[in-house]
Amino acid sequence: MSTLHNDSIIIDGLNISKFERSVFEDMRKGGVTAVNCTVSVWEDFQKTIDNIAEMKQQIREYSEILTLVRTTDDILRAKKENKTGIIFGFQNSYAFEDNLGYIEVFKELGVNVVQLCYNTQNLVGTGCYEPDGGLSGYGKEVIHEMNRVGIMVDLSHVGAKTSSDAIACSKKPVTYSHCCPSGLKDHPRNKSDDQLREIVDAGGFVGVTMFSPFLKKGPDATVDDYLEAIEYTIDVIGEDNVGIGTDFTQGYSTEFFDWITHDKGRYRRLTNFGKVVNPEGIRTIGEFPNLTAAMEKAGWSESRIKKVMGENWMRFFGEVWNV
Repeated sequence: MSTLHNDSIIIDGLNISKFERSVFEDMRKGGVTAVNCTVSVWEDFQKTIDNIAEMKQQIREYSEILTLVRTTDDILRAKKENKTGIIFGFQNSYAFEDNLGYIEVFKELGVNVVQLCYNTQNLVGTGCYEPDGGLSGYGKEVIHEMNRVGIMVDLSHVGAKTSSDAIACSKKPVTYSHCCPSGLKDHPRNKSDDQLREIVDAGGFVGVTMFSPFLKKGPDATVDDYLEAIEYTIDVIGEDNVGIGTDFTQGYSTEFFDWITHDKGRYRRLTNFGKVVNPEGIRTIGEFPNLTAAMEKAGWSESRIKKVMGENWMRFFGEVWNV
């Protein structure tokens, strides 16, 4: 691990791995300071509570390497104590059900990031894999309540119209926590240059994913191809507005990828990812230092590397979590 990587705050804006001891140990091996860990996708309120309870138990059990993140100060403390800070995040607002009061409850449990929709329609709006009717009236109320309590609005899997509506509706900046530019590969989950500019023009932020189906070379991608996607995004919206959002799925079998290509994991097929393998050089979370090394090899300045690897996320978290 390079001195620069070791000295930097490393933040991963999205990880949906099979959370267990080996994955958490790999986070430490990779020098990850804090990570947005998915605790809800299609789960309802009760099942999401169960998931959070389980994650809290793991954080207690592995307290020598993990800590819960509620504030940016917790991330700084994690860095100082050589631990990984766990940020609770949803990839769907489904767990709010039709009860705005649940939003504050989840915030108090530690939830700091909520994506409005996961691929398809819910009570709030529409995902990226079906015709987009835009943000609902209830969706506007959800965003305003998320703004009030300090939960970040994530639009990564959200449809274009619902995303535009959400950007306009939110009183706080919003994010695409894990996406790729469609300028490099046309895909329903990727974002156009105009979409990237739209979110940043409203003060928002973009985390770039390395999920191989969204990269230009697909399963043949390397860490340098991931870097290409990051550099492309920086060229469009500037180095101060870009971070890392890997979308790591470590520990899962092919059944998991089949599950997420169907609506709610059970019904109609929405897409077909084909072979899913992380880019060579960053196949595992423990190989995170290779990304910093690739940035150094590409001639990035130390300040740019530190911004993209974590400092930009830190600034953005501070803007949206504070109430």
